[in-house]
Amino acid sequence: MTEAVKSKRKRTKVAVKEEESSHASSPSAYHFFHDAADVALLRSRLLAWYDQEKRELPWRTLALTEPDVNIRTYAVWVSEIMLQQTQVATVIDYYNKWMKRWPTVQDLATATLEDVNQMWAGLGYYSRGKRLHEGAQKVVSQLQGEMPRTVDALLKQLPGVGRYTAGAIGSIALGQVTGAVDGNVIRVLCRLRAIGADCTGPTVTEALWSLANTLVDPDRPGDFNQALMELGARVCTPKGPLCTRCPIQSHCHSYHKAHFKQEKNSIKLMGKLDRKSSALPDIEDCLSSGTCTLCLSEPWDDELGVQNFPRKPAKKPPRAERCLTCVVIRQGEGGEHEFLLTQRPSKGLLAGLWEFPCINHEEKNAVEEKKVLCAEINRILGTSLTHGLLQYVGEVVHIFSHIHQTYVVHTLRLKDAVSQSENMQWLTPSALQEAAVSTGVKKIMKLCNSALGQQGAPDGEEKRPKKDRKGQITKRPRLSGANSRSRQLSLSSFFQTVKQDC
Repeated sequence: MTEAVKSKRKRTKVAVKEEESSHASSPSAYHFFHDAADVALLRSRLLAWYDQEKRELPWRTLALTEPDVNIRTYAVWVSEIMLQQTQVATVIDYYNKWMKRWPTVQDLATATLEDVNQMWAGLGYYSRGKRLHEGAQKVVSQLQGEMPRTVDALLKQLPGVGRYTAGAIGSIALGQVTGAVDGNVIRVLCRLRAIGADCTGPTVTEALWSLANTLVDPDRPGDFNQALMELGARVCTPKGPLCTRCPIQSHCHSYHKAHFKQEKNSIKLMGKLDRKSSALPDIEDCLSSGTCTLCLSEPWDDELGVQNFPRKPAKKPPRAERCLTCVVIRQGEGGEHEFLLTQRPSKGLLAGLWEFPCINHEEKNAVEEKKVLCAEINRILGTSLTHGLLQYVGEVVHIFSHIHQTYVVHTLRLKDAVSQSENMQWLTPSALQEAAVSTGVKKIMKLCNSALGQQGAPDGEEKRPKKDRKGQITKRPRLSGANSRSRQLSLSSFFQTVKQDC
């Protein structure tokens, strides 16, 4: 009985400690909005600014003018997927071409993945295009061609649609009263309410969504969410924010905090910090900053000012990879040169795109690299070529979000015909330009053209030194890539200078 009483007391103490700990570490009310009038004023000021300053973007125009809710929802969906991790200026042209080719979800569903990849080429994060295609096919085959009509349905029924995308589509296309928290909105809300904790953590994430749902205008939810995004993109920027142009500056905790700190420091520098300093008005601050889960965990940095908010964890540097790449060329039936491309797997990085034959290899040894790359070419083509036939061209660096890729580029010219497999194709230079290839492939093409610009005379032509008027031999200056553009030829001409055939 004594042991039972002790056990009960122990459990009670633990429960009390957990409750106290939970209470002490809960977010402070300082970081939220509680005055309805304050919220209403913020909405009106932000929307008035947006009506005056917003950019005219094709998806915004379509969302306002398209009466068909199915087309409107589809159009906003396409824009939001394209805008993920991609700048607005880059997306505009892609969006216009996409909507011209596939103006409805039914049109997209009938396209092939190859067509989609080709249209997406150069936009990056290629799995986005694939998910759009899969989503369109699902809408047509499983949802009778009707786009989902609620935020929850968008979230559950469309592949690649997360919490933000569902909120954006729901508010902009369907008029649903819901917040939409993207990177720009995170920054604006963190500064508005002086939220300095790690904005990638679950506590801050939920606080930001709570704020967004509190602030969103019930009469114009789509415009309000886009106004917050526009403010973050053009005024409340990551660096050099334009606080003097901000329409909701008076509501911003971080601005008032930075302004107060600046005035206080100015008084100190002027040597006037005496009894009169107590007259300097203080600012509202978080009273539980030592335990609040939304406050800065690091000391305030005067040089950063409002940029103290938000604080993000340091990013991991991208991992380095070396990829041996070979541009293989043959003469086509019509006499035009053709390039060998192979298709990447349907899942993973650059899924389904076409590329020059390549293989990852970390060892930096010229001879060994040629042997490894030649073995890969032989595997693809079913040939028995020797590595001495490969010619080194140079290196191309391309940075993905998590990979620092270095392409080590070689060339190889084929004379005899080789077998054709399902995941390979031969393309002419013009066809390659239109194919579903990545930016890295285009960089490799550019490197080969630049290398050609520095070539000497064609094979068989004697390379004689030039002489000046006095008969003295002059050295030909080596042309840089920038200076050699005027003498560059087509990429296919470059391969005509290769001495060794196979």
